[in-house]
Amino acid sequence: MNVNIRKAVNADIDAVERIYNEIHQAESVGKYTTGWIKDVYPVRSTAEAALLRDDLFVLEDEGEIRGAGIINQIQVDVYAAADWKHTVPVDEVCVFHTLVISPRFSGKGYGRQFMSFYEDYARDHGWPELRIDTNERNVTARKLYHELGYEEIGIVPTVFNNIPGVMLVLLEKNVQCPAAH
Repeated sequence: MNVNIRKAVNADIDAVERIYNEIHQAESVGKYTTGWIKDVYPVRSTAEAALLRDDLFVLEDEGEIRGAGIINQIQVDVYAAADWKHTVPVDEVCVFHTLVISPRFSGKGYGRQFMSFYEDYARDHGWPELRIDTNERNVTARKLYHELGYEEIGIVPTVFNNIPGVMLVLLEKNVQCPAAH
């Protein structure tokens, strides 16, 4: 594998949308459980908005986009009332949103590689507090995050990206950042 994770460019949007649609299709036939809803979230405009903010990343292997994610410092509104174990200034928090790997390539370690990239990216920017969330129903993501050392600190009911009735699992991990030179 020659995996490259990089900032997305406009030419990647079709591929990211295709992955979103593949996940929605897999969920519709019972192969995945994300809690996402086709035509609601995630959709093409999710990727386009992230591209405009310059925080959309893609995972590419063998010349093909096989995964995508959004990495920034934008915390979901319900994060404000959460009982985080690490109290840090907001400018030291990094959040990973909408991690997706094409179902055609599941089980190849791409999710782990993307999470490793996320952690390195946060460290490189001096953001030691890592936060991520997932739907309570997404046991696959919850298992991965647990294996990578993320701690579930709470589950909160919310309307998430226009999806009502979501029980949102909040996770965190604190990493050491390199000392400033």
